[in-house]
Amino acid sequence: SIYASLLTMTPLRSLLGCVLTIALLCTPYANASNFNKPHSHTGKVEPFQPGDPKIKLDSKAMSILKAGKPYQTQVQSGSAGGRGLVVQDVDAPTSIVWERILDYDNYSNMVPKTIESKNYKIVPHKPTKANNFLEKEIYTRMKVGFPMLKLEFFVRHFLYIQHHKSLTWTLDYTKESDFDDSCGYWFILPHPDDPEEKTRLYYSVQVGMFDWVPKFVVDFMSSKALTDATAWVKKYSEIEWAKEVAKGGSRRTNDNAGGGQKENKSVFSNILPFGNSKKREEEERLAAEAAAKLALEEEEEAKRRRRLVVVRAGWKRYVLVAVVLSLAVYNVGMFVANNEKSQ
Repeated sequence: SIYASLLTMTPLRSLLGCVLTIALLCTPYANASNFNKPHSHTGKVEPFQPGDPKIKLDSKAMSILKAGKPYQTQVQSGSAGGRGLVVQDVDAPTSIVWERILDYDNYSNMVPKTIESKNYKIVPHKPTKANNFLEKEIYTRMKVGFPMLKLEFFVRHFLYIQHHKSLTWTLDYTKESDFDDSCGYWFILPHPDDPEEKTRLYYSVQVGMFDWVPKFVVDFMSSKALTDATAWVKKYSEIEWAKEVAKGGSRRTNDNAGGGQKENKSVFSNILPFGNSKKREEEERLAAEAAAKLALEEEEEAKRRRRLVVVRAGWKRYVLVAVVLSLAVYNVGMFVANNEKSQ
């Protein structure tokens, strides 16, 4: 360790080491997430655009998908260049898949590494050409946990189910997150071989991390998170579909009087913002209450964390500084003693 190596250094190098160590011990800790403070920037990575990624699936890709495994490839995304993308087939209707993806308040029970997740604001929109047919914005506070480390971040989701069959997201830059930046994308289609009971989904994500985040966390968020995301959606969608089938329920499309097909309206009653004003108003009220409660909790948690960091950092730094200074005194003493002997 640095302290053991100091014992074998010359007195001058030892003193320099002590000074550098004290400087390191006195540097401030990395900033923590903060619900009431804006992020340090308003976006570094280029956001995904909704719509079909236009990925061609060759025979190899189809073989992987038929085996129930995720197929990984690259997708071009504007000036951002190539980004990793995962394709996954799910044995459940698209409505159930969307319900799992949008069940943010329940992510801690489904998504690997997620320990907390809660919506704090929902903003409905009337889809128009001017807003690229945006239906809803969903703001979600999430916290992921790793050994010795927890990261909190605030996400702004953009819902485009009706027109683009997509969901995209960025950070909510009005809040300070433990991620430097993040953006992502879902594209959900009825499966071409069985559109009534199966789904083909596409997923991509890009995450920028601060320098203080350990490399194993960066590796997980940038690579393993791709296949983990589609895996949990597949698992819980198929579980939910199996429950409905066992109960005799169905999400199949039904022929209308004109001979065409229409989606079961109950499918997206909890997803789309229009058609039920009372439900929408109640949803907005609950989201506003949750946001206010979250702000108070964040403020109290920030105060508690600051007090705890000060206490922990205080005694640890005092002990370490004392050890370093003791070593410095010891080395200076040896230096003086050696000079007296040589004289």
